[in-house]
Amino acid sequence: MLSQVVELIEAKHRFAITSHIRPDGDGLGSSLGLYWLLRALGKEAEVITHDPVPHSYQELPGAEEIRVTPNVDQQYDAVFVIECSDISRPGLVDLEKQFVVNIDHHATSALFGDINWIDATASAVGEMIYNLCKAIGVRVTREIAECVYTALVTDTGSFHYSNTTERTFKVASELVKAGVKPAKIAQNVFGSYAWSKLQLLSQVLATTQRDESGRVAWMRQSLQMQEQTGATEEDGDGFVNYPLTVAEVETVALLKETAPGVYRTSLRSKGDINVARIAERFGGGGHRNAAGCTLRGDWDEAERLIAGLLIEAVEKRHGEIDRTEDAAA
Repeated sequence: MLSQVVELIEAKHRFAITSHIRPDGDGLGSSLGLYWLLRALGKEAEVITHDPVPHSYQELPGAEEIRVTPNVDQQYDAVFVIECSDISRPGLVDLEKQFVVNIDHHATSALFGDINWIDATASAVGEMIYNLCKAIGVRVTREIAECVYTALVTDTGSFHYSNTTERTFKVASELVKAGVKPAKIAQNVFGSYAWSKLQLLSQVLATTQRDESGRVAWMRQSLQMQEQTGATEEDGDGFVNYPLTVAEVETVALLKETAPGVYRTSLRSKGDINVARIAERFGGGGHRNAAGCTLRGDWDEAERLIAGLLIEAVEKRHGEIDRTEDAAA
């Protein structure tokens, strides 16, 4: 499908690029990387999003030019939709009336585009945008490199996650050669938080619970916590990873209250625990070790449900390991 994307870009002139609501590092970094690629080719392009650019990504080249809008209010030759599981994820009205190019690295992505370029072997969509630069013959400028590097470093958890591969490091190396300063990107993304984020973190960590085995942990982030600390839902990004720093913890759930009875749920795991399969049961998706979904209903019941499924997944995996070891013995 990469060849189809190349042919489309070469044949057409006017493009828009968007990503999911509450855009993250890969969504924004890849969108802006593609924006600079199209501009280098003399194409007309703009990035549109439903939500504003989070503070951590406002230093990305071109971030100030992103247009925040609730709907696709113009006609384009094509709209590139970055890292979205389905066509509703960008939250843009009338998007389905456009010629849509779906670009994603999640195997769970629906094939909703007129062109669907899905590469589940890529560590981030940013890696795919880098490949597109090579395929179409665009030099990787500093602007493209900074955007794509941000996509890589965020979606791999600073190269901690299992989606990090030899190819990821090769691409990162080329981006540094193109002008990226890793320390600068790290400071912008991970070292410029608001004080409210730290206050919110202290409250969220105080809710952490574990099962009897100590292998499964879960936390809550309520609207009341956000109000008390002056924080936003965005400030909670990354909190789900903290319990994974405990040696015996293998999987974590963070339930963020986004409205009464509605919880945006982040799932993380180590090793072979596949949290994407659990997320898919609730209409979500993601990677084996990093996924998300939305739960609804009573908070205690939602928490028991997701924790129970994580416990079941961990117990099943350890049962398989025990049987393998017994067979080997």
